[in-house]
Amino acid sequence: MLMENRTLVSLRLSGNHLTDRSAEHLGPALMANSALRHLDLSHNALGERAGKALRDSLPENTGLRSLNLAWNCLRGRGAVMLAGGLGANVFLRAVDLTFNGFGKEGAIALGQALKENYVLEELNLSNRIPPEGAIHLAMGLKVNKTIKSLNVGRNPIQSAGCYGILQALQENPDSAVETLDFSDVAVNQDFEDLHAAVKERFPALTVNHGGGTGAFRKAKAWKV
Repeated sequence: MLMENRTLVSLRLSGNHLTDRSAEHLGPALMANSALRHLDLSHNALGERAGKALRDSLPENTGLRSLNLAWNCLRGRGAVMLAGGLGANVFLRAVDLTFNGFGKEGAIALGQALKENYVLEELNLSNRIPPEGAIHLAMGLKVNKTIKSLNVGRNPIQSAGCYGILQALQENPDSAVETLDFSDVAVNQDFEDLHAAVKERFPALTVNHGGGTGAFRKAKAWKV
């Protein structure tokens, strides 16, 4: 349908039991269709093959502005390949990757994608990312100039990961970030001190987190 339709602008396929077999048709359809603006593939079972299909098709797609892949099975190699496609896409503005299991490997690839992508504005990554993964995301944020909203809440990134991401903003004078969401992640005093300093540079920045831990200062052990 997508290969022939030139008028459909929004398609919701959430919860349609799509699997990697479906991904065989996904890539060619996205390459051929430039009219579709919003695609929701959440709550399916898309995995490694889907990651490959998106890696190959997203750099060629000129239509999509938002892509929802929340609650799928994109992890490991699939996550890395998807991140490669995102890095090369120059039209997407919002991507939701919630609850896929990107882990450290996927976060490293996404950090690289943030260095390469210059159009993406919203990214949701509630995705089993550890502190080391958050540091790699931070490396991308140190040079990224377009991300406005980043959600890394409900990840096991700990206060150290939150600190690293916030520090990346402090070191990027061209950062466009307006909202950082660390929901359900407890932070320590080091983070709170850095937050106060960053707010002086970016007074409009909104930061949400899971509250204080009472732990003593260890966050700076993680270097960005």
